[in-house]
Amino acid sequence: MDAEGVPGAVGTGSDAPGSGEDAPDRPQRPARRRPNRWKVLFVGLFVAGVLGTATWVLLGSRLLVVRRIDVTGERLVSREEVLAAARVHLGEPLARLDTGVVRDRVEAVQAVETARVERRWPTTVHIVVRERTPIVVAQHDNRYLQIDRYGVTVVASAARPRGLPVLDVANPTQSDPALRTGLSVVRALPSWLGRQVVGVDVPSTEAVSLRLADGVTVVWGAAERGPEKLRLLRGLLDRSPRGVRTIDVSSPEVVTTR
Repeated sequence: MDAEGVPGAVGTGSDAPGSGEDAPDRPQRPARRRPNRWKVLFVGLFVAGVLGTATWVLLGSRLLVVRRIDVTGERLVSREEVLAAARVHLGEPLARLDTGVVRDRVEAVQAVETARVERRWPTTVHIVVRERTPIVVAQHDNRYLQIDRYGVTVVASAARPRGLPVLDVANPTQSDPALRTGLSVVRALPSWLGRQVVGVDVPSTEAVSLRLADGVTVVWGAAERGPEKLRLLRGLLDRSPRGVRTIDVSSPEVVTTR
């Protein structure tokens, strides 16, 4: 009997499930879309145009150039001295300005301790000057040299400036050991004593003396052991009888007055 006449008979060959044309279709990957060449070209040209325009605005146009130079903090030096040292030219593209180079030029001015240079868009350069602060004055070759804490001569003048103690050393130059010792003593003085000092004598690095406004001389000695000397000196100044002209704290173990 043929298989077709048997109820429930299973077909074979090409009629079997999962074979031939009756097999389920497999999912197919979508075809890759090729990039639109014109779109890529357009985007590239657009980006190049934007970059070119920005470069032209920053470096080539007259829109973002130096039109104003502000200087602040100057007192001992003039604005003209700062500008001459900075060498920033009006009309120069602001983006091309090397602020580090300008800062170094300004700091080369003797009276300038530090400087800061800033771009202030769209057209301004701002120079902030911090000048050196003299703490003593020394006489040399009929000139009065105002010297800062580092031993740098800030200003030289024919007249003695007021408000600064006179530092008496043989060679008031930055390399002189006696000058450096005298400056280290002056820097360490508290305000209650510093405002009384009118003179500092340093014949050698081991023999510093302070001259006070009331005529008292303090023999300080070497720069070392400053805190001990200050503590002893304050007590002696408060308790010393009238007529004491010299207080010797050069050796804190043996303090003398006369």
